[in-house]
Amino acid sequence: MYSDLSLEHFMAGLIKRNPGEEVFHQAVYEVAHSVIPYILDNTKYRDAGILERMTEPDRSFTFRVVWEDDAGNIRINRGYRVQFNNSIGPYKGGLRFHPSVDLAVLKFLGFEQTFKNSLTTLPMGSGKGGSDFNPKGKSDREVMRFCQAFMQELSKYIGPNTDIPAGDIGVGSREISYMFGQYKHIRQEFTGVLTGKAMEFGGSLIRTEATGYGCAFFMENMLQHQGDSMAGRTCLVSGSGNVAQYCIEKINQLGGKVVTLSDSSGFIYDPDGIDAEKLAYVINLKTVQRGRISAYAEKYGCEFHRGKRPWGVPGDLAFPCATQNELDKTDAETLLANGCIAVCEGANMPSTVEAIKVLQQAKLLFGPGKAANAGGVAVSGLEMTQNSIRLAWSAEELEGRLKDIMEKIHKTCATYGEQDGYIDYVKGANLGGFIKVANAMLAYGAI
Repeated sequence: MYSDLSLEHFMAGLIKRNPGEEVFHQAVYEVAHSVIPYILDNTKYRDAGILERMTEPDRSFTFRVVWEDDAGNIRINRGYRVQFNNSIGPYKGGLRFHPSVDLAVLKFLGFEQTFKNSLTTLPMGSGKGGSDFNPKGKSDREVMRFCQAFMQELSKYIGPNTDIPAGDIGVGSREISYMFGQYKHIRQEFTGVLTGKAMEFGGSLIRTEATGYGCAFFMENMLQHQGDSMAGRTCLVSGSGNVAQYCIEKINQLGGKVVTLSDSSGFIYDPDGIDAEKLAYVINLKTVQRGRISAYAEKYGCEFHRGKRPWGVPGDLAFPCATQNELDKTDAETLLANGCIAVCEGANMPSTVEAIKVLQQAKLLFGPGKAANAGGVAVSGLEMTQNSIRLAWSAEELEGRLKDIMEKIHKTCATYGEQDGYIDYVKGANLGGFIKVANAMLAYGAI
């Protein structure tokens, strides 16, 4: 059955089994391209059909969510949970509330999570879930009623030793709090079943900052491996949400200067740099006022480019922190022409396959999201540990642990991706994440 494991044959079979799921196909292709040559050299993985099994979720749930809006209207949304792989630990991955959520998106994210969680060295499997519900424009009471209805069904499938969801796009501390309260009410137990909780009931310090901090740490690790650093470098950051905000904070602390931010309306260019005071304004603008990034340009008198992305601005380092496929082939060529030396992904799969090829052919440092943005799930894993031992660590200790984890991830990527003096971080991350999960699956037998 598995004798013909060429990339083309494998992808043809996967696409036939999962028609129309382009983002899932893209995520699998990027991994398969790296690991199939390794599998062919290590036939135990081929003979056991490990890659075929690894690209099929353990199970997927789809359920109806019925809730009532403030006007008394009955509203119906669709909820999902994809439990992808629990070979090295309980399922772990975020919940996303956004109109774009469907099974293909969650399968792509859950598949990526398999490798990301493996790379952290923490005992976490992979999963992803959410709903096509859009919290934007909803009142707090509408969000509460939706979250309670969503958890009414999701609670049947999760637990502290089974599946531990977290937040993601559209799911912040407000949503996590409502869902945790409902789970506690239904199950009559106080357990660490969700991460990203408030500090008052089992949350972890620096969880909010973790993904952005981790991305900046990974960029610094890549540069230091080449005898360089972030100090004095001009940095381009896309997005203006949680990941972008705290990536900027850590870049500033490491001596870099960030000159761009963006949202769905366009991007700002501030050649003077986004310092701590300006960043505080952005955080307030996005988390309290729910405003558009154009307001920054108005306040600080800088450029706003409507409907565009920031990759045309000259800069040394690029951090795509917004959404998937935001950096395409043309953008990659522009970055290279403008002297960019490294790209580090803060978002999930923000670079297209064609863009990655351009960057790697130019031997540019490229940190893929499954390695570079693993800081968020790493601190989620540390929150699970704190819940289990009924202790809370200090912010300093947690940041030290996060920095150590990101260094270990970088070392793994370098070990499996270095060839002739150049580190293919995509290959290194894919192989490093694959081998740990694959060996566990082999040990369990054909299940």
